[in-house]
Amino acid sequence: MIRHLVLFKLNEGVSRDEPRVVAGAQAFAELGGKIPELEYWECGWNISDRPIAHDFAINSAVADADALTRYLEHPDHQAGVGQWREFATWVIADYEF
Repeated sequence: MIRHLVLFKLNEGVSRDEPRVVAGAQAFAELGGKIPELEYWECGWNISDRPIAHDFAINSAVADADALTRYLEHPDHQAGVGQWREFATWVIADYEF
């Protein structure tokens, strides 16, 4: 199994209640039911006010490297990423477990 973690940081001046951000979060919330390669899916807004914290997180798992590639290339994933590119940056970690 491969864990796929993503941490998003909203760009300066962007707030999570903006319609485009709400739409982006909703797009990611729906991915778990749309992409068959996802064996585990959760996402949500950070609740910590620590200055080093990111704003939004995705925690997911797929069976193997091929499944990860299919997930990353899936049109629904690409559409969500396209939305987030407009208002955030992110970091990822993929590891076997």
